[in-house]
Amino acid sequence: MIVVEGKDDTKALRRVAECDTIETNGSAVGEAVIEKIRLAAERRGVIIFTDPDAPGEKIRRTVEQAVPGCKHAFLSRDEARSTRGKIGVEHASDEDLLKALEAVRTAGQEAEEQITVDDLIGAGLIAGPGARRSRERLGILLRIGYANGKQLHRRLIEFRISRQEFAGALEAMDNEIRPESDPAAGKKRDL
Repeated sequence: MIVVEGKDDTKALRRVAECDTIETNGSAVGEAVIEKIRLAAERRGVIIFTDPDAPGEKIRRTVEQAVPGCKHAFLSRDEARSTRGKIGVEHASDEDLLKALEAVRTAGQEAEEQITVDDLIGAGLIAGPGARRSRERLGILLRIGYANGKQLHRRLIEFRISRQEFAGALEAMDNEIRPESDPAAGKKRDL
């Protein structure tokens, strides 16, 4: 079962996959909806797929806190942006919806070797020029969504992102920033 915010999200997902949804109908997730999600989690499993904005993140946190162990699908803000600038799952292309569903992640046990706050600082993801933009790009590459520095650290742990995955995403970011013809290309970030 996929937890979404509303009927337009359900319609969009049903264009690309045969699925059942539970609609929260807003960020004030009621106890009746939580009970449906609990039952779905026990019997089928749950994927939380909310908009990449503040209300969507509030729903994601509320549901995860009430029903631990849910899986998560994420879209970037650009993937979820309409031609009029609105943000929502319902605005994503079929291709981006499928990519998000294929990259579903489960929060849970910690990775064998955790990424530390010092790793994030050394990689320029906390504080400093461009940190916000770098966190946004890292969230896209790892398919864990945008997060501030504290949230990013928590998500890296929750979604068991390995040091190898983290380093690979940082390297991809460096290659995007500095094309191979750039003499600074290939400069490694501190881990």
